[in-house]
Amino acid sequence: MAANKDPMIPDGDVNPIDTDYQIGQDNIVVNVGPFGLDIHNRVFAISGLAVIAFVLLTLVFQSQVEPLFSSLRGWLTTNLDWFFISAANIFVIICLVLIFTPLGRVRLGGTEATPDYSYAGWFSMLFAAGMGIGLMFFGVSEPLSHFSSSFGGISIENGVRTDWAPLGAAGGDAELAARLGMAATIYHWALHPWAIYAVMALGLALFSFNKGLPLTIRSVFYPILGERVWGWPGHVIDILAVLATLFGLATSLGFGASQAASGLNYLFGIPLGNTTQIVLVIGITAIALVSVLAGLDAGVKRLSEINMVLAVLLLAFVILVGPTLAIATGFFDNLMAYLTYLPELANPVGREDSNFASGWTAFYWAWWISWCPFVGMFIARVSRGRTVREFIISVLLVPSLACVLWMTVFGTTAIDQVVNAGYDAVADAELPLQLFTMLDVLPLAQITSFIAIILVVVFFITSSDSGSLVIDVIAAGGKVDAPTPQRVFWCTFEGLVAIALILGGGLVALQAMAVSTGLPFTIVLLVAAFSMVKGLASEPRV
Repeated sequence: MAANKDPMIPDGDVNPIDTDYQIGQDNIVVNVGPFGLDIHNRVFAISGLAVIAFVLLTLVFQSQVEPLFSSLRGWLTTNLDWFFISAANIFVIICLVLIFTPLGRVRLGGTEATPDYSYAGWFSMLFAAGMGIGLMFFGVSEPLSHFSSSFGGISIENGVRTDWAPLGAAGGDAELAARLGMAATIYHWALHPWAIYAVMALGLALFSFNKGLPLTIRSVFYPILGERVWGWPGHVIDILAVLATLFGLATSLGFGASQAASGLNYLFGIPLGNTTQIVLVIGITAIALVSVLAGLDAGVKRLSEINMVLAVLLLAFVILVGPTLAIATGFFDNLMAYLTYLPELANPVGREDSNFASGWTAFYWAWWISWCPFVGMFIARVSRGRTVREFIISVLLVPSLACVLWMTVFGTTAIDQVVNAGYDAVADAELPLQLFTMLDVLPLAQITSFIAIILVVVFFITSSDSGSLVIDVIAAGGKVDAPTPQRVFWCTFEGLVAIALILGGGLVALQAMAVSTGLPFTIVLLVAAFSMVKGLASEPRV
């Protein structure tokens, strides 16, 4: 990035919004010695107090909240699966339309703007922040779970289907079961989640870099709300964004802690349980604080690039020592299977595989949507200078293909171990342990498993420090250079929320809160998408 260049000053022609609002005009500024705060009084206060109250109540009433979280997640995903699936489809359609229309020629930051980061740095940052922990956790476990469910056949109890197989069952056909399993997995990690991120990121980048508004979620709604966006309607939008981001991050941190604890137990015999996970959360949050203090370029960018190198090395190793031919052919076969079954997988109504649609897909879409304020703002901050078409193609297609490759390599290897080698241990292992169980029968298992733990930890740190920077921008009224102590506050409470949810019900509690905060923000994002298109239509094009 060019030195001393203010990213909010456009280069070339733009169509700015004329408003009297000044960034930070509603903020409270407090300086106590070397420490300072510069916070939006309403957004920060309500969000912060809500998070503190949630942590305290969850810790005090641990035994009571566990069944509450479980029933909440079940009700939301079962009754509103059609809504989440329909919303995700809309976001994909919007992105595809933008690629092929003249709106794709709008440049973020002005007609003469140039990119702040190279493609390599840009891809590594958006990929690591976007879904790094999820790929490590689900890279083996999800393809294997769908394969096992499909291969095992349909299960009926009291007239109710109880299996979780996508699109029916393969009836003992291992090849069809693998095809269904990989298609369903890729569906959750390719176009749809990245379209969710792209819509949010594009709206934020457009209204900040081109329209001259603060880098907050509320700015995207200016074409609809006008000056009211600076009042309580805007406050509510930003508060929902903070809470959705915090609980979406906490879910991912919980998955990461669970997998890292399983890996440490597998390699070094460290006891499993909540205590180990909590110690991990505390330790990694402390490291994330150091990265937060270092800032975007020195902290997040370097960690992201380190993680990309380690991830590529692990990926290449599994390709070389695993079923190389099956992986090479499987990439294209899985991609074709995904495209073939996509209409059925994305169908929001009349599903026979309702357990799969509600238990897997609805949770995923709510989780991605709860992440989108964080990932969207992070992608927006590093995407200045790109055209809309370049932005959409890069954010939508490049990471999707990378996810297809990742799932193919790890999923195909695990399924091959079960079908052709009779290695049932990988299928029987607990979800957080399946990656390490798969690596155990490959050469250099101790080394690769240790690298996998490091990857989980660094992805954990990257998500935490990136999320802290983003939440702080929202809670500081759009200030991108707010004082450090408030970033420390959000980073600390991300860890505390994760600990509270681990103690209050483990992964079920984490998933419940991701879905709960994802629901209202889905409505927010649908309206934001309409507003973003209106904003693009008024911009000069390259």
